[in-house]
Amino acid sequence: MRQQIEMRRNGTMPVQPITLTLLSEEAELHLCTSCSVMAHLVERYGPCGILRRRNTAFQTLASSIISQQLSARAASTIKKRVIALSPGFTPAGILSLSPESLRTAGLSSAKIRYMTELAQRLQDGRFNFRHLRQQNNEDVITALTDLPGVGRWTAEMFLIFGLKRPDVLALDDVGLQRAVRLLFGETATLEGVSDSWRPYRSVASWYLWRSLDE
Repeated sequence: MRQQIEMRRNGTMPVQPITLTLLSEEAELHLCTSCSVMAHLVERYGPCGILRRRNTAFQTLASSIISQQLSARAASTIKKRVIALSPGFTPAGILSLSPESLRTAGLSSAKIRYMTELAQRLQDGRFNFRHLRQQNNEDVITALTDLPGVGRWTAEMFLIFGLKRPDVLALDDVGLQRAVRLLFGETATLEGVSDSWRPYRSVASWYLWRSLDE
């Protein structure tokens, strides 16, 4: 990574065909050259893990619903229980489960309603994800927040992990706010330190979340 940064500074970085991997590398190089804290995180944690996620659109949005107002560890535990009950983690699989089964997995009554309503709308065609890929970020957020239980944060998580949009920053994310205070100082704010991360704030967010895992 250090060699790549030096090549970029010297203008000797070779031209290569654009791929998702190269876009990730470009993001990491940008963060390293624009922010010393990000340079440390990239060096410490290696390549960004966003592109390694291969969930379906339903799995991504349902996972974000599960994660609402929970720690990453608690959300992961509940998600694993739901997947164990519903192999494949599909809309049909969720609809085949009773509310009692989902409650046993750790889902609240509200989240059970949100997930089953999402699954039902996908099953009967009242909602689909296909058109979202052509929409800008704010239009995607508008479409998703029409769904029960989906607020702006949940929609932003879908933009990052579902659509792989590179420049999304969830300003209300408690984890990101905490990471910024730990890394930049108690008086630092997410909005205040993030401008130099553009146009790769999604990638920067991943590194901030990763820093909280330790």
